[in-house]
Amino acid sequence: MIEKKSQKLAIIGFIITLTLGIHYGWLIQPFFGHIHLLHVLHGRFCYIPIVISASWFGLRGGIYAATIISILVLPYIFGHNLETHDFVGEFVEIVFYFAIGILAGALFDRELIARKKQQETQIQLERSQKFSLVGKIAAGVAHEIKNPLSSIKGAFEIVFDKKTSDKDKEEFKSIIIGEIKRIDNTLRDFLNFARPKEAEMDKLNLSQTVDECLKQIEIQAGESKLRISKNIEQGVLILGDREKIHQAILNLLLNALSASETESIIDIELKTNRDKKVILTIGDHGTGIEPDAIEHIFDPFYTTKATGTGLGLPIVKSIVENHNGLIKIDSEKDKGTSVFVEFPSYER
Repeated sequence: MIEKKSQKLAIIGFIITLTLGIHYGWLIQPFFGHIHLLHVLHGRFCYIPIVISASWFGLRGGIYAATIISILVLPYIFGHNLETHDFVGEFVEIVFYFAIGILAGALFDRELIARKKQQETQIQLERSQKFSLVGKIAAGVAHEIKNPLSSIKGAFEIVFDKKTSDKDKEEFKSIIIGEIKRIDNTLRDFLNFARPKEAEMDKLNLSQTVDECLKQIEIQAGESKLRISKNIEQGVLILGDREKIHQAILNLLLNALSASETESIIDIELKTNRDKKVILTIGDHGTGIEPDAIEHIFDPFYTTKATGTGLGLPIVKSIVENHNGLIKIDSEKDKGTSVFVEFPSYER
């Protein structure tokens, strides 16, 4: 910061020296002789360092620059036998130096104060948003853990009750294990969202990754009698983290499965457009998303599912954006939902 200030002062000093060199005739007169018009224009040239100083240092800078120029011009005024109108003109110029310095400095100070207030307001707004998000996350985690804990507590009481039959004990033991897994999944999703592992970027065959994800959901799709229609361009390459991209695509496919009606179709398309952008589209023909819910779909812990944590899509969005990509969701009630994911191609 000090070095930058010194550079600015050096620039102003150089400009002032240059204008004074013209004023005293050191730079022009040896080559072209005395040019009265150029000497008159010099007074206007002096406005330049004053305005620059005011823009960098505010009112104080404008006044300091005007003062320095005025002091350095005084030897010329009193050292030359100037005619009366020239003598008065030089002092009028000095008055204008200070007027320009004060006016420009005041304007830049006002602008600086307004900018600082705007920045402070923005910082306060961002801070409020962060506190609001922290509150939502804390409430979401507490809610997602509280319910399973209540179930575990109740199941333990039944298991250790001597009146409970062995068959019921085994049933409630499985409930305890299931609820513990649910808590573990919630905490794992939360950690993935709040403190994601750094991506290991490398050349990635996205076509192959999509095919691998589709193989993983084949059994679930078959159980729901869902048909998968795929149009995958082969050899599509991006720069990405294989594990994270796999996680994001699989999450989107599982969402499409859970949203689809029995015996409906899930459409998968992967292509590279003319702008060398990779477009992945995943569409279902389910119940769709309510218009009011679309704007909150990427908010942490916002979910329309009874068993969802509400962290799946925020994690997907974070992964996509960390790969310089974009994600967009279009949905129409009772007609289905389409998710569009865009990545820069590896070539680009």
